[in-house]
Amino acid sequence: MNRLTNNFFHNDTLQIAPALLGKTLCRKFDDGEVKRYTITEVEAYCGAEDLACHASRGRTPRTEIMFHKGGVVYVYLIYGMYWLLNIVTGKENEASAILIRGLKGVSGPGRVGKALQLDKSFYGENLESSERLWIEDSGITPAFKTSPRIGIDYAGEPWVSKPWKFVMCPGNSS
Repeated sequence: MNRLTNNFFHNDTLQIAPALLGKTLCRKFDDGEVKRYTITEVEAYCGAEDLACHASRGRTPRTEIMFHKGGVVYVYLIYGMYWLLNIVTGKENEASAILIRGLKGVSGPGRVGKALQLDKSFYGENLESSERLWIEDSGITPAFKTSPRIGIDYAGEPWVSKPWKFVMCPGNSS
């Protein structure tokens, strides 16, 4: 399979998000084992104007990587125990990212982080050159559904109603 280059992630977040569905997320663990997972669910966060996006609170040590060019990893810890995986998208200073919410056999962003054994060391990882985390083109272009994002009531309207969650339809080959 072909590893995606950073150029794939330099486009519009709302185009990249559904294009990630069906792609293969690869993780090489410390023991040398490589596991491959089909991406089945993602959410788009579109820059500082999107009040559900962490970047809407400004450039901070936590969000700094979001202001880089697309193709790098933004991880953050929630509930003191789950590292969530986000892929930075767009051009420098756009501060957009896509949350990986589900993989085939792994449902929920906290479970994704746990399955991948993520930690703070993945912050800023370059997906094009990383030896331990990358995305490959599977050749699959699945059907998908959209719906509002989850857990962002604090953002208010219109942000809570944006159909920026993308879910691969059941029955797609993977």
